Amino acid sequence: MLKRIRNFISSIISDHNDNNIFAIGSSHFGLASKNYKDVKNLNQVEYKVFSQNGEDGIIDFLLNRLNIQNPKFLEIGVGDYKESNTRYIFMKSPNRGMIIDNVKNLKQKVSKHVKLWKGDLTIVEKTITSENISNILNMNNFQKNLDLLSLDIDGIDYWVMNEIPDNLSKIVITEYNATFGPNLEITVPNINNFNRTKYHYSNLCYGMSLRAIINLMMRKNYIFIGANKACNNAFFVHEKEVEKLNIDLPDLKSLEVYTQSNILESRSDSGNLTFLSGEEKLKIISNCEVIDLSISKDKRDLIKNIFKIN
Repeated sequence: MLKRIRNFISSIISDHNDNNIFAIGSSHFGLASKNYKDVKNLNQVEYKVFSQNGEDGIIDFLLNRLNIQNPKFLEIGVGDYKESNTRYIFMKSPNRGMIIDNVKNLKQKVSKHVKLWKGDLTIVEKTITSENISNILNMNNFQKNLDLLSLDIDGIDYWVMNEIPDNLSKIVITEYNATFGPNLEITVPNINNFNRTKYHYSNLCYGMSLRAIINLMMRKNYIFIGANKACNNAFFVHEKEVEKLNIDLPDLKSLEVYTQSNILESRSDSGNLTFLSGEEKLKIISNCEVIDLSISKDKRDLIKNIFKIN
């Protein structure tokens, strides 16, 4: 009985705090939007409500400039939805969206953070692969005409995005791995049931380089418009929409500023934080296999060979 009472009180406090956070965020965006026409760089509009970093602010700016009132969205990789890129916009207006993750009892966990009756939210509890993504989109009628797509699965993101239809969404957000640097087209192999920690205990060998996803998205008719300050989420807008933003586009010949990540999340083989930085990150994963996409989509090589680490 005491446990039930504690859980009930905890849920009330959590709901109250989230409502306050939502209200403060909405007030901020109401004021910030008055200056959106003068924004030239995405970092000017970063603001965290329920996203992991400042993605909420960037999303609000993009939706405003593209005149999207009720975005239809897809987010792949949401955890329990407490921290996610689409939670705020779902709570803000009665949108249609789909969220996907392999979290057990996902719908139950999501319902603790949003009121599901307030919008049309499809919840899919499944591990996403390059083989099943197209079928899932088709089954749920999410294969076209999206406004916002967010992908963050800490693994084979490149291969999943490669299978997502071209021109699917006006806005696309993808996680990338800044440890792979600014110049090379690197991704982990397309491995079934890829697990970031199991692939390397440091948690540093996952996903794709920024250059790899930029080149892929260019082939899908998207323009890279910048990244968050944390240097882990890249933002793209469809080439037909990008002029509406009136911002300064990044120099694709010089991506260093977008890969200078100061996030120190490396782990030891016992799971403790080791706070590695700079070249230390590459050295510890030097024996991991990745693919240099500029050479082949199939040939694996060791990081130490590709980056010439002694």
